[in-house]
Amino acid sequence: MSESLDAALCILQERQARLKMRLQELQQLRRELKDSPQNKIPFPMPEIPLIFRGLTKNGRHTLKPLVSNFRICCPLPGSSALVTFDDPKVAQQVLRQKEHNIDMEECRLQVQVQALELPMVTAIQVASQPDSHRVLVSGFPAELRLSEEELLDKLEIFFGKAKNGGGDVETRELLQGTVMLGFAKAEVAQNLCQIGQFSVPLGRQQVLLKVSPYVRGVIHEAEIKSQPAPCSVLVLNIPDVLDAQELHDVLEIHFQKPTRGGGEVEALAVVPPGQQGLAVFTVKSA
Repeated sequence: MSESLDAALCILQERQARLKMRLQELQQLRRELKDSPQNKIPFPMPEIPLIFRGLTKNGRHTLKPLVSNFRICCPLPGSSALVTFDDPKVAQQVLRQKEHNIDMEECRLQVQVQALELPMVTAIQVASQPDSHRVLVSGFPAELRLSEEELLDKLEIFFGKAKNGGGDVETRELLQGTVMLGFAKAEVAQNLCQIGQFSVPLGRQQVLLKVSPYVRGVIHEAEIKSQPAPCSVLVLNIPDVLDAQELHDVLEIHFQKPTRGGGEVEALAVVPPGQQGLAVFTVKSA
C-alpha cells in the first residue's frame, strides 16, 4: 500500500514539474510577443494633449502652415484687384510705394496697394480619442507579397467572419505599415481587441497579427495668426472708368514695368465696383 502511494506521488510530482515548465515556456513566449517590434502599436497617442507649432529653424520660430493640402479663402472688396507675382521680392518692391499712378492716354488712375493678410494655423492642440467602431491591425512582415487591394480584401474576409470573432466591415484603409478596419457594430471591434492576436492566412503563409484599439487625434484648439501672402498685393480704390478686361490689361502692364518696381505677373484678378470676389490660395507645389 505504501509503495503504491509513493508511486502515485512520484507521478503527480512529475506532472507538476512538466506543467510548471510549460507555464514558464508560455510566459516567456508571451514576453517575446509583447516585446516584438512588429506587434507594437505604431505611433501610439499619448493621453495628454499634444501641441504642434510651426517650423523651428536654427533655434528661431517661423510661421509656417501646419496643414498640407489646404485652401485659404480670402474675400476681396469691390473696386479692387489682386496681383500675384512670380517673385516675392517684386511684391515687396511694389509695396514700398503705397500709392501708384497709372498713366493712360486719356487720364491717370491713382490707386493704393497694400499687403494681403492670410489666416495661417500656427499651433494646434490635439488630444487622443478612441474610436469604438474601429481597430488597428499591425504586425505585417516586410516580405509580404500582396497588393494593397489584395491585402485589404483578405483582411475584410477574415475579420468579417463571426467564427473569427469579427463582423460586418464598413470601412478599411491601409495606413503606414498598418490597416484600419471599421465595423458596423462597436462590440465587434471591442471583442477583437480583447482577443488581441490572430493567425491570419495571407498569401501562402499564416501571419500572426495584432489587433489594437484605433485612436484618432481630435483638435481641441487651433491658433491662427495673420501672415502676408509673400507674392501678392491688393490694389484698392480703383476708379470706375474702365471695364473689367481693359482694367485687367492696364494693371498688368503697369505692374510688370521694372521702373515701377514691378516684374513678371503670375496672376491678376479684378473685382468690379459693387461686387465682391473670393481669392482661393492653395499650397504651391515644390
